Amino acid sequence: MSSDSIKTLQQKLFRGAEDSIQQTDSRDPGLTIQIPKAESAPPGPKPPQKTLKAVPEGLKVQEYDDSTKSYRQRLSEALGVDYCGVEKYRLLQDENRERHWKRWGPYLSDRQWATVREDYSDNGDAWSHFPHEHSRSRAYRWGEDGIGGISDSHQRLCFSLALWNEQDSILKERLFGVTGHQGNHGEDVKEIYYYLDSTPTHSYMKFLYKYPQRRYPYEELVDENVHRDRNVEEYEILDTNVFDDDRYWDVFIEYAKDEDDPDNVYIRITSYNRGPDPATLHIIPQLWFRNTWSWPAKKPPMPSLSAAATDGDISYIKVKHPEMKGNFLCCLPSPPPMGPDGKFVGDEDGVIKPDLLFTENNTNFRRLYGGMNQSVCVKDAFHDHIIPSHRPQRGRSDSQGTDGSNTPRPAESTPTCEAPPQELSFVSSEKCGTKSAAHYIFRDVPGLGGCAVVRLKLTPLSPNKDRSLEDEGVFDDVVEERREEANEFYRSLLFGPISDDLKQVMRQAFGGMLWTKQFYYFVQKEWIEGDPAQPPPPPGRQHIRNKHWRHMHIEDILSMPDKWEYPFFAAWDTAFHCIPLAVVDPVFAKKQLDILTREWYMKPDGQIPAYEWNFSDVNPPVHAWATFRVFKIERKLTGREDIPFLERVFQKLLLNFTWWVNRKDSGGNNVFEGGFLGLDNIGIFNRSEPLPTGGNLRQADGTAWMAFYCLNMMNIALELAKHNAVYEDIASKFFEHFIFIADAMTYKSGEHESSLWNEEDGMYYDAIQFGPGNSVQLPVRSLVSLIPLYATLVLEPATINRFPGFKKRMEWFLDNRPEMSGRNMANMRTGGRGERRLLALASKERLARILEKMLDEDEFFSEYGIRSLSKLHEKKPWGMQVNGDWHEVGYWPGESRSGMFGGNSNWRGPIWLAVNFLLIESLQRFYQYYGDELQVECPTGSGDFMNLVEVAEEIQHRIIHIFGRDIEGKRATNGGNVRLDQDPHFRDYVSFYEFFHGDTGRGLGASHQTGWTGLVAYHILQSGVSCRLPKTPRTPRSLVNHYFDETIDTQSEHGGDAQSTISALELNTLGDISPDAL
Repeated sequence: MSSDSIKTLQQKLFRGAEDSIQQTDSRDPGLTIQIPKAESAPPGPKPPQKTLKAVPEGLKVQEYDDSTKSYRQRLSEALGVDYCGVEKYRLLQDENRERHWKRWGPYLSDRQWATVREDYSDNGDAWSHFPHEHSRSRAYRWGEDGIGGISDSHQRLCFSLALWNEQDSILKERLFGVTGHQGNHGEDVKEIYYYLDSTPTHSYMKFLYKYPQRRYPYEELVDENVHRDRNVEEYEILDTNVFDDDRYWDVFIEYAKDEDDPDNVYIRITSYNRGPDPATLHIIPQLWFRNTWSWPAKKPPMPSLSAAATDGDISYIKVKHPEMKGNFLCCLPSPPPMGPDGKFVGDEDGVIKPDLLFTENNTNFRRLYGGMNQSVCVKDAFHDHIIPSHRPQRGRSDSQGTDGSNTPRPAESTPTCEAPPQELSFVSSEKCGTKSAAHYIFRDVPGLGGCAVVRLKLTPLSPNKDRSLEDEGVFDDVVEERREEANEFYRSLLFGPISDDLKQVMRQAFGGMLWTKQFYYFVQKEWIEGDPAQPPPPPGRQHIRNKHWRHMHIEDILSMPDKWEYPFFAAWDTAFHCIPLAVVDPVFAKKQLDILTREWYMKPDGQIPAYEWNFSDVNPPVHAWATFRVFKIERKLTGREDIPFLERVFQKLLLNFTWWVNRKDSGGNNVFEGGFLGLDNIGIFNRSEPLPTGGNLRQADGTAWMAFYCLNMMNIALELAKHNAVYEDIASKFFEHFIFIADAMTYKSGEHESSLWNEEDGMYYDAIQFGPGNSVQLPVRSLVSLIPLYATLVLEPATINRFPGFKKRMEWFLDNRPEMSGRNMANMRTGGRGERRLLALASKERLARILEKMLDEDEFFSEYGIRSLSKLHEKKPWGMQVNGDWHEVGYWPGESRSGMFGGNSNWRGPIWLAVNFLLIESLQRFYQYYGDELQVECPTGSGDFMNLVEVAEEIQHRIIHIFGRDIEGKRATNGGNVRLDQDPHFRDYVSFYEFFHGDTGRGLGASHQTGWTGLVAYHILQSGVSCRLPKTPRTPRSLVNHYFDETIDTQSEHGGDAQSTISALELNTLGDISPDAL
């Protein structure tokens, strides 16, 4: 290349920050990457003109002479009044199978090692059988992992990032954390990374990883956490010294798809040196195939990756796979690093070209076990090739132990980067294999914001014909245009003047939920029997777990709770994930709910699988609720009624309901034991095991969950009855089920009756029934006492009158079974607001008594939501002596102090968003019936009375306060960490934890659980307009204005007028809480 050509290339690679700033939405301050600009860099050229390939029939996108028009502008002009945004158009294309926009996405796991699927041990100890030390050398059987990676929807071809700081003893190619045995509160990732942004089609995605420049403290993190007990906070990476003096890299990864071709993926990796001094960084993007050839008896046709170059001397990797069309990974040359002053480091005429490396994605048996390798080059070859200290020493077959293991390790040395001796070739000399990498080295990147950029493109197009490879200005314009389309999409969701900070929280919550999709592969028969080409698993392994799920065959993209700590689906988590997901991608949300009821998931007897550690565990029955809520959210936002989806899932849930009745009501009395029901350690005993006291546990929450299930099934049946009269009879059947279950809250004990309601305390409690006439309540004030509020449904008079058969059966039951319909539930005979009818376990009197405790800040009502256990038990723990052992429940607002269920979650005080969400919706439903007639003191003792929808909104605001900045710029979830709150390179990024401290709101548990914690995005959309700043007093404001009499539509305390009723209706906001929408 000529000198002028090189300078032009450099200028375009570092296109000016001025252009980027002009395109930046001011309401998106923390999500923008500013790439430094060379002093003399001219503006980059605009994208070449393209013609839209797929538009509604009869429409064409004009070919304009003016090439400055963006794809958004061209599509808007082509669609006219039907234009709703580029991303929504892509979602429609994907749904109609015109374009496969979701073929490529963030489907790599964050952790595949130490999962149940990879466990072939004889004792079921997944953590020890496949530890982190093995992950770089051992081929995975059931999936792949990486940092900020993507794959195709069948995970045949994978891409992710590896890094090296010339200090670590291994490449940083996957996220590290302590295992369930090593962590003082169970497994926990020990890295800092953020899912910053994603569109539903993954046309644009952004990820941030913070990589230390010092040696990564693998051993220190393990040793310190192992020696801490459960009463001490976890030892995190920010507690070490590796981030001192800001000596770390901010590594942003962006993905952008071509405007009308989902198979063209632009990849931009931008790394900033935040430290004070120049530093060297190796950026090593990796492309590889999931190993599918080491397991069958007959080896299948092999895929291959090989090196080539374009006429313009751009290196690329050629992809061949028997089940995929051809692809190329084009690895563009990069300019030298640039300082914060806009000047290049070193020779301005030089470019940094990658060294293409190749190996095989095969296990290194020699390193791990002293055996023979199946290929010359193996999975960990890049570690050996790049890091001399990682190479096996003469006479040794093992070099593990460099990341905290107890196995032998090489002598300590400072790693250097030098070519390996010719006699030691670790990578393929023929430049081909099944795993590849592009090795870029950026030396002496200036500190205080110096920058290095790598650009790659995964494409099926011939590299010699792709203009974006020759003109990086075109490349950057594509990325920026996709980002602007993402801005357009998320702006379209907003209603009213929500603060910029809450917009960022919402955007990152949605982005995290979309990033935590994962390719989940599991075939039980093959897993339990072993593979023909591998040694048979130990015989006893067949009896450890999941032996009754032989029908299970999973190969799908699923929503994960957390792709590191919980890289597996969990049925009741999924139900909550689908609520916010339905706002951005109802098709994906519906598929998640539908697929769990399909015959290759659900057992023939109707049981829905819980999670891979034990598919037979019992989670709360929330699937029907989520199904109908997703149906209604889609109807509210799009006007579409997907009756086939609703009916298909409902039919399968009839089987599941029958399973519950047959398996979890052991006495046939409609009192459901259920087990732990997802609430882990909430009880005084492990509720999944036989009671040490003997007798049977009568669970207030188990029975309430089933009443809740009944009402949701009845509600769905009434909706389906609008289209098929057969369902009217089924609705009547579930109405009667509800009455019987409600009656069971007072259960028979021989000739005596015992109740789960405690009249003196005004709460529901579990009870142990030892025999006829012998039972005792367990007076623990926990979520168990509040869950009966979930079982609430309001029937419109129009709905009752529309179905005369249902109405007649309901009235007959009320007339002829007064002993059942008149107790343990609200009075169904009395019409409420608008002559509505209320079906609820809690009568008005009981509701008021429960809310008195729930809204007491000395009991359940925290500044950040509803606690899972009353703070009353901080000073008054409750316990009992059993067989010489003392069992006790006390208020633990933070991490768990016991090892029950692994000790990595705690339901004895912290705040959980999922259960809070259901309480909020229950209060909104109660308001549908009672209206302003029922006012309660909120908080208890404050003298401030509210109706129930205002109480619901107050709880929503307190939950939002976990994540939003307070008046001092602090976020409660950060737990007072000054760096996270104040550092400009941290403060805009939010972590979505699994649960939150009951008093302080500090994030606890899994740190990237943008599964059900992503529900905060829904709260912000529904009530963020009126949300005050955290730690500021609640100011008087006008009462809630309603359209349909039931739309949350309040004036913002940040300023601005409330939106008009007409605009609310037109915008289809989520504020509608009428029975038709809720």
